Amino acid sequence: MSTQRWRIGVGSDDAGYEYKATLLADLDADPRVELVEDFGVGAGETTSYPEIGLAVGEAVADGRLDRAVLICGTGIGMAISANKVPGVRATTVHDSYSCERSVLSNDCQIIALGQRVVGIELARRLVREWLGYEFDPASPSNAKVGVISDYEQRTSA
Repeated sequence: MSTQRWRIGVGSDDAGYEYKATLLADLDADPRVELVEDFGVGAGETTSYPEIGLAVGEAVADGRLDRAVLICGTGIGMAISANKVPGVRATTVHDSYSCERSVLSNDCQIIALGQRVVGIELARRLVREWLGYEFDPASPSNAKVGVISDYEQRTSA
């Protein structure tokens, strides 16, 4: 379990706005969180999910944020967008096990949720659980994550 205080970004398109507002408040109140940054959208605004996913991915990749939560209708488009940023590992989560393994096995910095896929109480629970996980570089998974990182470095140069 993690003892780190996280710098977290939260972003959504209009299909994830309602969950974003709730998750922002939860994260802001969590003692494990040092900083929460809202990447939009605002009430009544429309911004396409790739713009949000890419902006959040860049903030994680450049070290301004440690982790992030993205919300859209399914979570899929946000995860795909964030994964286009070199150095970012993002995935959708929809249950406790996938949430846990996203960090412990894959060192994902970003989780994506679907407002049309998971209920709000499950989304809140997943984010609370996710804050408690920290990747162990001494784990056997580190070599596997290294293969991904090495490939990315070779092909994005």
